[in-house]
Amino acid sequence: MTTETTPSQPSPTTLRVQAVSFLNARPLIHTLLDPKHAPRHADGTPMFEVVEALPSRCADALAAGECDLALVPVGAYADHPEWEVVPGVGIGCRGAVDTVVVCSRWPIEEVERVYLDGASRSSILLLKVLLHEAGLSPELVPVDHGVGEGLVADASTDGSGPKVAALIIGDAAFGVAGRFEHVWDLGTKWFERTGLPMVFAFWAARPGVLTPAHVTALQKARDRSLGKYAEAIAKHYRDELLASGEPGAAQALSEQAYATYLRKTIRYGLETQQREGLVEYLDRAREAELIDIPGLHPEDPVHIHFAGEAAPEVLVAARRRRSSRSPLDVDAILARAAAGERIDLAEGIYLYENAELMALGEAADQRRAQLHPEPIVTYIIDRNVNYTNYCVTRCKFCNFYVPPTDKQGRGYVLSKEQLAKKFRETEALGGIQILLQGGLNPELGLDYYEDLFRWTKQNFTLKLHALSPTEIIHIAQIEELSVEEVLRRLQAAGMDSLPGGGAEILDDEIRARISPFKNSTAEWLEVMRAAHGLGMRSSATMVFGFQETAEHILMHLERLRSLQDETGGFTAFITWPFQADGTRLKLRDDTSAFRYLRVQAVARLYLDNIDNIQVSWPTLGPEIGEIALRFGANDFGSVMIEENVVSTAGAHFMMTAKEIESHIRLAGFEPQRRTMQYGRVEAS
Repeated sequence: MTTETTPSQPSPTTLRVQAVSFLNARPLIHTLLDPKHAPRHADGTPMFEVVEALPSRCADALAAGECDLALVPVGAYADHPEWEVVPGVGIGCRGAVDTVVVCSRWPIEEVERVYLDGASRSSILLLKVLLHEAGLSPELVPVDHGVGEGLVADASTDGSGPKVAALIIGDAAFGVAGRFEHVWDLGTKWFERTGLPMVFAFWAARPGVLTPAHVTALQKARDRSLGKYAEAIAKHYRDELLASGEPGAAQALSEQAYATYLRKTIRYGLETQQREGLVEYLDRAREAELIDIPGLHPEDPVHIHFAGEAAPEVLVAARRRRSSRSPLDVDAILARAAAGERIDLAEGIYLYENAELMALGEAADQRRAQLHPEPIVTYIIDRNVNYTNYCVTRCKFCNFYVPPTDKQGRGYVLSKEQLAKKFRETEALGGIQILLQGGLNPELGLDYYEDLFRWTKQNFTLKLHALSPTEIIHIAQIEELSVEEVLRRLQAAGMDSLPGGGAEILDDEIRARISPFKNSTAEWLEVMRAAHGLGMRSSATMVFGFQETAEHILMHLERLRSLQDETGGFTAFITWPFQADGTRLKLRDDTSAFRYLRVQAVARLYLDNIDNIQVSWPTLGPEIGEIALRFGANDFGSVMIEENVVSTAGAHFMMTAKEIESHIRLAGFEPQRRTMQYGRVEAS
């Protein structure tokens, strides 16, 4: 992506950049330093001017305003939450990192003093967290970069001095593990404790300086360097080291070892699981009272301010149309939508903002009757089973989860005996399906789910409407498999369909505010695309009430409609208001029944390619569910024999099949049981 310039615009500026000088940073800056391929604005102005420095110096320069963008230690970000972080790019590991180690001639547990390499605040903070959690409290002594190893090697072993260790980071740490008897690789120690990746550094900028073009350029520079030049970067680094004549030159590794380090040891993404590890790291540091993040309420989780991306072209076009001199007409748009004609994004936003509620409802009801001319409303008997409440994502709007580190005994993973009891009860009540969802538990790998699904199919007749896109992404990242491969294996084990959970609002501006370490909009959509490609059907959802705008609401619907045009895999759409009771989310928004009916009616008119709309009586009550059947819905949802998530946030409506049928009849329809794919089922 490039930035267009016109005579009326100021010339684009070149951002002053400070970047880490270590080998692991070179794939991020290699292209930026390449005269032929360095990113440029449309007028030829360079986007970046790069200076190399130590990690801590990069952070100091950014804080002092001496640069606009820097590759900073994550630990330094805790002091500057106003910095904007480039999404998708980081320096981290999942397991051993090799270049952040504590070395000693004594067991680390016996060490009395640790020399701290002052080049990286992230590494020092991580060591402090690990020592705190291990119950160790050696003396910590800062030293200059690169001198720690010598201090440990020269330490006396005759008992005349303290037992010492040194935190060694960056290129100085290569080969240390072979030179000392006792070594802590901090990446390994972190992974053993959390099961999560560790992120040491990322690109951060002063507020307001990054444009979407800068973000894209930094992401593409990383991809180009890793994709084509990892081996060349490794060779160039080794040649420099050998030519330098420095003491470490004699211990240089092979080119292949350095290339393997870049390609396999270091992880350069900042996706869902990396973000989970990032927030876990900062939260543990805060719980240990090692950091204090300015402006962050004690009850709120850490929030990373990611730089924004460019508005989608469809939204840019919609804004242009709404600001044009040709006025939009509510009545005309409603008439076309009620007749099944496609309305565009500008028209959808205009309806949401300007149409009278009753007029919206009438048009949505006409569209429902056109799609479902029989006076029938369907429902399903299933059970929502939350198999675990351990979760690493820490969404602000969720009361259900328990962090994996919980020491109060609140967490659980249901046993097969507990699940069997629930499944038998479901079958006895006429249930045909299990809606199986849970937290993102780092202890549960793909084999757990494959075994659970096969066991379920061998012992019960129930369909498995199982896992959300968020859970699928989590499993894929744990196993280092593609989303498609995970879905393929789960499907082979017995997974029948995919719920639409985890969508909330499909807009990253909102998601960054309410669940910054959950999957992105694109990731959620990609899981659905992959599932549909395997012939698996799914539902689509929306949770509103996060101070989103009409544009956010309609862009959510636009993304669903576009994917449905592509795959045809969505069977139904369900929306409901956010339930805030007792959650840590401090937002206040309109979650009334009136707004719910408006959102649902607009969805019926906009989602012209999704046949079924389901009411949300568990959050608003069955009487509102009856009214919603006249605002475009044709399905009353599930009996919900069990529900544990929204009920922890204040929704307590539960009903039997008989009660659901009564409410359907009161609304003027005949009830009919269905499957997840909306096939009719006769009552037993």
